[in-house]
Amino acid sequence: ADPHRRAALDKCKAALHLADAVGARCCLNFAGTRQPGGFYEPHPDNLADDTFDLIVEITREVIDAVAPKYTSFALETMPWVFPDSADSYLRLINAIDREHFAAHLDLVNLLYSPHLFFDNTTVIRDCFQKLGPHIKSAHAKDIRLGPELTVHLDEVRPGLGSLDYLTFLQEMDKLRADTPLML
Repeated sequence: ADPHRRAALDKCKAALHLADAVGARCCLNFAGTRQPGGFYEPHPDNLADDTFDLIVEITREVIDAVAPKYTSFALETMPWVFPDSADSYLRLINAIDREHFAAHLDLVNLLYSPHLFFDNTTVIRDCFQKLGPHIKSAHAKDIRLGPELTVHLDEVRPGLGSLDYLTFLQEMDKLRADTPLML
């Protein structure tokens, strides 16, 4: 096996084990990249079917090896690797098929085009409608569209961008009261 992959798996397992030992509700990671030597960079194969299958395989391996009793393992939504939408997250949840796999919602990372940026209320509602029962944590941040060509989206502090926070917080309020909303 690839030593880099083995080391990454060992770190994921250790993190999930520790999170479960301290009673954390969610242990968050991200799927990574197919970029050789990369961390989370874009790569043309990141959104390929075989990458989806690899994410399923690795996530199952992590959860099965740790067998958490309390903590759910979740993946960060990203614009250039799965999960990259509510639909792909739901597809992952169904494919991974493990009780302790859940959703972490990072809405800003899902707003990767002007269309999604300007219609972010629809994206928010879609995410909560499809993923609501699976959401164990979320990120609170904001996004701003710059005037530069080509499209330039900046992550900013909550309230300094255009994310529909009223809708976001109303939807968060429907989840369990102890659902973390991380700044």
